[in-house]
Amino acid sequence: MTPAINSAKKAKIEYFLHQYEHDSGNSSYGLEAAEKLAVAPERVFKTLVVKLDTAELVIAILPVNSMLSMKNVAKACGGRKAEMADKAQVQRSTGYVLGGVSPLGQKKSLKTVIERSAQQYATIYVSGGRRGLEIELNALDLQTLTQASFASISQ
Repeated sequence: MTPAINSAKKAKIEYFLHQYEHDSGNSSYGLEAAEKLAVAPERVFKTLVVKLDTAELVIAILPVNSMLSMKNVAKACGGRKAEMADKAQVQRSTGYVLGGVSPLGQKKSLKTVIERSAQQYATIYVSGGRRGLEIELNALDLQTLTQASFASISQ
């Protein structure tokens, strides 16, 4: 069990777990998940930790086959500029290692924004809290659990 799974379980939402054998030589964790689970990459979402110009950390959730627009995520979260948080900040604030960062069950509750394209699918996939584990759930359930907003944050 991971904190992400415990969070979904505690909330009593409908979810499905999917496991696959992570290849330690593969650094594109999200695309690897899509490929190994035979799911369209548009439905597999990565969780990124971003630092705003206000020094606030925020969570951006977007499809693994898209790039994050720093300008759009900053605007969606009330900042002017944004940059990727460093690895140590990510691990400290989320409790997860890179490649296994889940939007669920994080150590600290951070402002969260989900790419609005998630709303067009019955379910999406996000990290289950470790490499090789994905949680499939409804985007609205994810929004509720993370108190997120939806916005166009992809380039």
